[in-house]
Amino acid sequence: MGRAFEFRKARKFKRWGQMAKTFTKIGKDIVIAVKSGGPDPHSNSRLRAIIQNAKAVNMPKDNVERAIKKASSKEQEDYKEIVYEGYAAHGIAVLVECTTDNTNRSIANIRSHFTKCGGTIGTTGMLDFIFDRKCVFKIAKTADLDVEELEFELIDFGADEVFLDLESNQINIYGEFTAYGSLQKVLEEKGFELLGADFERIPNDTKEMTEEQMADVEKLIERLEEDDDVQNVYHNMR
Repeated sequence: MGRAFEFRKARKFKRWGQMAKTFTKIGKDIVIAVKSGGPDPHSNSRLRAIIQNAKAVNMPKDNVERAIKKASSKEQEDYKEIVYEGYAAHGIAVLVECTTDNTNRSIANIRSHFTKCGGTIGTTGMLDFIFDRKCVFKIAKTADLDVEELEFELIDFGADEVFLDLESNQINIYGEFTAYGSLQKVLEEKGFELLGADFERIPNDTKEMTEEQMADVEKLIERLEEDDDVQNVYHNMR
C-alpha cells in the first residue's frame, strides 16, 4: 500500500494515542474530584466541570460513569498532584504537572527525561516568576452574546480576559486561579453552555528560538507528554 498508507496509519495511531492519554487524564481528574467532593456532580462543582471536559473530547458517557463509580470505591488509590520544574536546552523554562500514585517513580522518570534531553530539573517554586496560574472557561458563542459586555460583567467575579476564539467559535474566559469557583457559579447561573473548564500556566516571559533550538526543546516536551504520570507540560518557548 506504500508509504502514504504507512504515514496515514502512523497519524491514526498517534491520534488514538492522544485520545487515550486525554481519557486517562480526565479519569485521574475524576478520581481527585470525587475523593475531595463526592460523586454527585450536582453538589460537586469541580466534578461537574470535568464531566463537561469529558463531553468536549467525546469521552463516552459509560467511561465517565465507570470512572466516577471506581473513584467512589475504597479500592481506588489516591492520586497526588505534583509539579516539577526545570530548564530544557537553551534555557527554556519547563513546568510539568503530574498526577501519580507513586511519587518515587514520577520524580525518577521526570529527572531522566530532562537529563537525556540536555535539561536540568530544579526545585519547587523556582519558576513562579515566569508562569502565572490561571483558570480558564470555554462557553458556546450565541448570536446575541456581546463579548465586551460579558467581559465587563465578569470582571467583578475575577475575570482577566474574555475573547472570542475565531477558530473554534467559542468564548474563552481567563481569570485568577482563586476565581475558579466564583466564575463557574456565575456562568452556570446565567445559563451559558459550558464547553470546558480547567487551569493553565501562562508564561509572562517568553524566549524566541531558532528552528534547530526549538527541535531540541520539543524532544523533551514530547518525552514528557508521553509519560503516563504527566498531565500537562508548559514552557516559555516562543
